[in-house]
Amino acid sequence: MDIFTAFGLSASAGLNAYIPLLVVAFVARFTDWIELGSPWSTLESWWVIGVLIFLSLVEFFADKVPAVNHINDIIQTFVRPVAGAIVFAASAQVAEVHPILALAAGLLIAGGVHVAKSAAVRPVVTATTGGAGNVPVSIAEDIVSTILSVLAIVIPVLIAAIIILVVSWLIWWMWRRANRAA
Repeated sequence: MDIFTAFGLSASAGLNAYIPLLVVAFVARFTDWIELGSPWSTLESWWVIGVLIFLSLVEFFADKVPAVNHINDIIQTFVRPVAGAIVFAASAQVAEVHPILALAAGLLIAGGVHVAKSAAVRPVVTATTGGAGNVPVSIAEDIVSTILSVLAIVIPVLIAAIIILVVSWLIWWMWRRANRAA
């Protein structure tokens, strides 16, 4: 089940880098649901939790301000995949996935979600709503990231089903879009 948790958390990091890190940090610190080994146990430190809370607040507000949200997405292009790699590796350690493979998988999953969000979804929202839809979409992304992070830990099999459905829908949507263009 740890591998499903890792997939869900890294996908969540593609939407918001700091929410899944905070969820893992809090769950590891206050419950026995996640046992983080070295070096990932550093996430349980109050200093790290404090920094993650601060960075979460910065990202939350930066993503709601027009023009600043585009700069934030450029910065997050580097941060979100790294966060995805960290949460994937930290949560997949129990499944005995090689650390390099875990980091690469988390990087690709979070990076893929981030690219889909920032290159496909957000430009369409900005163009069709004149930027007015960016704040509600950003809030929805934060909510989805939080729910996905919690569900990834509590119900990992559900995350596997959600990932399969979302990937299937994205493939169908791209196929349909390509056929319309032709």
